[in-house]
Amino acid sequence: MSLWQSAIQTVKKNHLTGQKPQKKASQKPEFGNRGMSLEDDINDTNAYYLARELAVIHKKPTPVQIVRVDYPKRSNATIKEAYFKKPSTTDYNGVYKGKYLDFEAKETKNKTAFPLSNFHPHQIEHMKQVRNQDGVAFIITSFSVLGEVYLTMFDAFLPFWERMLSGGRKSITVDEIRQYSDQIPYGLNPRLDFLAIIDQKCF
Repeated sequence: MSLWQSAIQTVKKNHLTGQKPQKKASQKPEFGNRGMSLEDDINDTNAYYLARELAVIHKKPTPVQIVRVDYPKRSNATIKEAYFKKPSTTDYNGVYKGKYLDFEAKETKNKTAFPLSNFHPHQIEHMKQVRNQDGVAFIITSFSVLGEVYLTMFDAFLPFWERMLSGGRKSITVDEIRQYSDQIPYGLNPRLDFLAIIDQKCF
């Protein structure tokens, strides 16, 4: 295991985000193990694309500040304390057919809507900048209980974000997702062929 991987595990284990740990809320969190199975599916898909020289897409590493390291042996360093160094932008970026791709992947167990609180203003601003430079920005959303995954182009997603900012509802309903997005069917190879949708939308 690399030092960076060890740092990430330490941050997640200690629930550190650059602030002091908060007391656990009485309600169950809406996002359990946020995005892990969707992340695995996308990573497998990206590996398929890369192996066949179809696209080069990678998950962005999470920047971490290592604070304290113990050295029980000269050859074995153990990270005891680490923090997320700064907010990240989006989850994935890469190149496909000469186009820059940049997207966020989110997963929820909610059956009826996708909460917009799962996004951050800096991520929206980043995707605006990508779009303004003629890049391809989009969001992949998984409703894990329903077994449905959708690709929403950023221009279709943005009105829902702006609706929330103007005092409207703080989520996107499943019906709205289905209306303004394209469903990504599950497959074997690749697992989630999202580039097939990008082909239809951008080429």
